[in-house]
Amino acid sequence: MRAGQGRIRPLTVHHLNQLLLVCSLVLLVAVAAVRISSRSGLPSLLVYLGIGVAMGQDGVGDIHFDNAELTQVIGYAALVVILAEGGLGTKWKEIKPALPAATVLALAGVAVSVGVTASAAHYLIGLEWRQALIIGAVVSSTDAAAVFSVLRKIPLPARVTGTLEAESGFNDAPVVILVVSLSTAGPVEHWYVLLGVILLELAIGAAIGLAVGWLGSWGLRHVALPASGLYPIAVMAIAVVAYAAGALAHGSGFLAVYLAAMVMGNARLPHWPATRGFADGLGWMAQIGMFVLLGLLVTPHELGDDIVPALVIGLVLTMVARPLSVVFCLTPFRVPWQEQALMSWAGLRGAVPIILATIPMVEGVEASRRIFNIVFVLVVVYTLVQGPTLPWLGRKLHLGDGSEAADLGIESAPLERLRGHLLSVAIPEGSKMHGVEVAELRLPHGAAVTLIVRGGESFVPLPTTILQRGDELLVVATDPVRDATESRLRAVGHGGKLAGWLGTDGASH
Repeated sequence: MRAGQGRIRPLTVHHLNQLLLVCSLVLLVAVAAVRISSRSGLPSLLVYLGIGVAMGQDGVGDIHFDNAELTQVIGYAALVVILAEGGLGTKWKEIKPALPAATVLALAGVAVSVGVTASAAHYLIGLEWRQALIIGAVVSSTDAAAVFSVLRKIPLPARVTGTLEAESGFNDAPVVILVVSLSTAGPVEHWYVLLGVILLELAIGAAIGLAVGWLGSWGLRHVALPASGLYPIAVMAIAVVAYAAGALAHGSGFLAVYLAAMVMGNARLPHWPATRGFADGLGWMAQIGMFVLLGLLVTPHELGDDIVPALVIGLVLTMVARPLSVVFCLTPFRVPWQEQALMSWAGLRGAVPIILATIPMVEGVEASRRIFNIVFVLVVVYTLVQGPTLPWLGRKLHLGDGSEAADLGIESAPLERLRGHLLSVAIPEGSKMHGVEVAELRLPHGAAVTLIVRGGESFVPLPTTILQRGDELLVVATDPVRDATESRLRAVGHGGKLAGWLGTDGASH
């Protein structure tokens, strides 16, 4: 080693133990904060951001972290996991009727929002057009995790949830492409060329995502893995493959991962509840790590001069740009005004805008630090305003339906040698399967309820056995009637013993 060079201290076991202890404590605090956020109605992102700010500069931890490039890389990785988790939880039956409206809202709605917000940033705040357009693009992406974390207690109409969920999954892709294009060195010429590039990348990403999702679903349904714990890992690996393939093909990797996960989430894969729980846990981990890191990147004493600009831009975005884009895009689809009002107010900005705000910093755009600070303040303040009021607004607009039955939790394990499936059916609170006799399930030929677990004890049911909330049923179904059996079980769970005769169909998982 040359004289004058500093020595690189090796990472010892003691240092590793200290690092693991700190990380574990932060994670435990963040997990405990989930309970606080759920009870208060605040999206959990604010709690995690607060933990990062408290650990960073001007905080009790006094950790000096300013690596925007590392934050962007980790943020992209976390966003892949979050989009995969969101896609796996997207119900095709709910978003299918809302797909055209959501697609228009994710494309044309973003364009309207960018134009209005950028104009406000330019004329009211005095930012240059390039900086104004970057801010307009950055804050035009909605966040599904932020929206549904405060709406989980309100059963909304399927069209509202489907539109919001599909929009939040779709609009990340065009916004990322737009922000990267605007942040690249050199002037942006010929807007129609940029529009063509966006559409081409979206088409490539969509094609790859659908193809990877279909191939992955086919493989997981026809190849029995040696352990049930491998299915969740395989599903997430396939979703990451979709992102990588889309990005390498110069398409939208974010759209690819969301669509691939959505295809697999609606393909009735084996051990589905375990896979869903695993993905949900990974999604929480990704959000916690990402928000804490973003909080570390903030320097609180630098935010003072950007509070007023952030409030002005956020006010225009919330009260003008978002409602205008919703009305412009959804009126042709004859969406009722109550639903348009809720979707206008439900345009929460979460992790994605803050991550996208690191792109201009990495590219060296002038005043990029100010852009980041404005976006950070905007997201925090308007999430505090919109988050707690969303459930109240849903009730005032009479969009909640308290009579909606709870969905069943059904897990499927393949019985390869028997050419059949073992279905584990959990009857939750609110299910209309409560009080139904086993014979009244009217399962298709080739399916039967073989065991019931109730109160920690198991027994073989009779045709006259009455099902109760909290029961867990083991149903054996042959391969040809596996889908029909699950569809029938879900139909009874939603419509009771008269499902089918009253026109009640099974709901997809």
